[in-house]
Amino acid sequence: MEKTSGTAKKEPKACGPLGRPRGFDADEALERAMLVFWEHGYEGAGTALLTRAMGISTTSMYAAFGNKEQLFRKVLERYSDGPGGYFARAMEKPTAHAVATAVLNGVVRTATLPARPPGCLGVQSALAVSCAGEPVRDLLVDWREDAYAQLRDRFRRAADEGDLPPGTDPALLARHLTTLAHGLAVQATSGVPREELQNLVDASLLTWPPF
Repeated sequence: MEKTSGTAKKEPKACGPLGRPRGFDADEALERAMLVFWEHGYEGAGTALLTRAMGISTTSMYAAFGNKEQLFRKVLERYSDGPGGYFARAMEKPTAHAVATAVLNGVVRTATLPARPPGCLGVQSALAVSCAGEPVRDLLVDWREDAYAQLRDRFRRAADEGDLPPGTDPALLARHLTTLAHGLAVQATSGVPREELQNLVDASLLTWPPF
């Protein structure tokens, strides 16, 4: 008969879940962070301001979203897909004039939304960025240049299809449109009302294309 030890062998304890649950809605926290960056720009949105608005600690912010720069990258993506989603929809319009109209009207609507900061998050965040924020400045340059490139390529197609007058420069036309769009966003931040901005858009489109 096999002998047994006088001391019973202990069973290993089952491992519990690793880490603690977040205890907050990450999607809602990201939305609140977007509003802070939108209102204050990248430099003006300090960590204390962000975490207070998000309702979380600095430790929780880093664990869920990374540092401030990483958080901003997530916010910019959210903005592009959400409030800034008018641009992607505008690119699907059937004519160059319709594209330009949708882009400019979208800027005016988004830059003057009730209960949202005025202007454009991408433009506002790029207005003042220190050397420490150089990666964010480069990110925003790429973000704006991507919009320009999409418009340039769309207008090239319009020119090839005869939708634009002969001799129209698609690159210049795209640069004109993006410059006007950014200017509208800055004017909205300065407090220019929606009606006045819309009048500017309507007047600009009367001379389409301007070159």
